[in-house]
Amino acid sequence: METSHDTARELGLLETIERDPDVTQASLATQLGVAVGTINWHLKRLIEKGFIKIKRAERKKLRYIITPEGIALRARLTVDYIEQQFNLYRRTRKRVQEHLEQVRQAGFERVRLVGEGDVADICKLTCLEQNIAIVPDGKAPMLEVSGLNVILHMKEEA
Repeated sequence: METSHDTARELGLLETIERDPDVTQASLATQLGVAVGTINWHLKRLIEKGFIKIKRAERKKLRYIITPEGIALRARLTVDYIEQQFNLYRRTRKRVQEHLEQVRQAGFERVRLVGEGDVADICKLTCLEQNIAIVPDGKAPMLEVSGLNVILHMKEEA
């Protein structure tokens, strides 16, 4: 079963190979932050499915060529990735709006935001849109970003 990590890696592989057909497996592993064995596994899979071909450029050097089917796969994976990111944005924004409604009902017009990354950025934008100030005050309700989740804590710090 293919995971979203596999899909993202294969998209990264196809994009990188398209830019540089002479890229090495070690370089791919470094760029994608995985082991060389993982790259090798994905490349073998893409070759078996006809998305990539190998051509020997020199004695020990390989050149990876993306087939027309591989180009179509890259396009599909790109569209899927964009759809997944928009869905994440919409779900996160809706959840933050629900949290901010609870904050307002409790009589607050400000929150403390704990966490970083894309989900925290969505929180910041939603707060701005809803005219909720983000403050460092420990007495304000807290929106905590934990991975892809946003958790509302209404109690003040001890």
